[in-house]
Amino acid sequence: MLILSIKETEQILNSLTPSQLRHKLHQNPELAFIEFKTTELIISGVKALPGSDKLIIHTPFPTGVLFEYKVNDDPFILFRADIDALPIKEENEIDFKSTNDFMHACGHDVHTSILYSFLENVLRKKPNQNILFLFQPAEEAGGGAMQFYKTGVFNQFNVKNAFALHVTDEYPFGTIASTKGVLFASALEIDIEFIGESSHVAFPEKGKNAFNAMRKFLDENDELSKNYKDKLLFGIGKYVSGTVRNIAPGYAKLEGSIRGLSSELIDEYLSKLIAILKKLKTVTGVDYKITKGAHYPEVIVDDKLFDHYSKELSKQYNFIDCGAKMTGEDFGFFSQMFPSFMFWLGTSKGEQYSLHNPKFLPPDEAIEVGKSVFVEILNSVSKLL
Repeated sequence: MLILSIKETEQILNSLTPSQLRHKLHQNPELAFIEFKTTELIISGVKALPGSDKLIIHTPFPTGVLFEYKVNDDPFILFRADIDALPIKEENEIDFKSTNDFMHACGHDVHTSILYSFLENVLRKKPNQNILFLFQPAEEAGGGAMQFYKTGVFNQFNVKNAFALHVTDEYPFGTIASTKGVLFASALEIDIEFIGESSHVAFPEKGKNAFNAMRKFLDENDELSKNYKDKLLFGIGKYVSGTVRNIAPGYAKLEGSIRGLSSELIDEYLSKLIAILKKLKTVTGVDYKITKGAHYPEVIVDDKLFDHYSKELSKQYNFIDCGAKMTGEDFGFFSQMFPSFMFWLGTSKGEQYSLHNPKFLPPDEAIEVGKSVFVEILNSVSKLL
């Protein structure tokens, strides 16, 4: 019989359950680099767990937190969850609906709760394995993985492998999907501004129509992209141009993301886009400006880890080889640093809204499944070390 101390009993009573944590996070989402209350909630929640005094807490960055569980002098394994939300207004009518204009529309509230639940399991089971639990900021924008790593906090650890998951309603509930090599594409955020001269619509010859230049650019981009087929895409989510109906716009802007199976392929494509812009400038007189945002490297699944975990996890779960996806994920940075294994966790029970949709809502039950998969990964990791 397990006999708990008074302190341990109080901790259990005061600690958050994983689903309670998920609901609090979902109600109070915060954007990249401003996840201050999110970080405080995670830290306070973990501190309330029995055995948390055995953890070392690292906060080298303004947001996010790294928990260290060390039991010997062997290498560490790293488990990571992302904590930021998106500037999307939620459309779900639920008890824990977002209370602001942001939303965990990519499931980061679930990722965080899964890692929290897994950490609680580790503290309770006390495995003989050194583990790092990273609650990472700014996955959606700004490259939080690289920013957190640049603090130097990982320099003190010998990290053998890194693990992460991402929920999706593309696959049925409980399905695990991954692949060897590139799982998620390299992604480059890019803005292109077209700078011309406004004129009255009755006198178009007196101006340089930036919108027309953008339109011609998009036509040429469509032709260029055909040569790349399934290896690359340039997705554009926002267009801005014009002020009033009778003024031909002297300014236009598009914001998008180039996704490719390698960073080198993206650089090659970008150089060809620049060539198109230079040609259009000569023809139309409309200048351009390119602003690069975060550039996420592709997520690489280590061959050895894939072979091992596809076999091990198939014993209990429906495991499928999904091939490479054009999804961008800044866990790619960690996969460049450490041999890594990342996977999709299916959450669909019939619904399918997809990521970044105002109705995307994985069920709470996904937390237990995700935690259990992490436990299985941990239980068999000794065969690899």
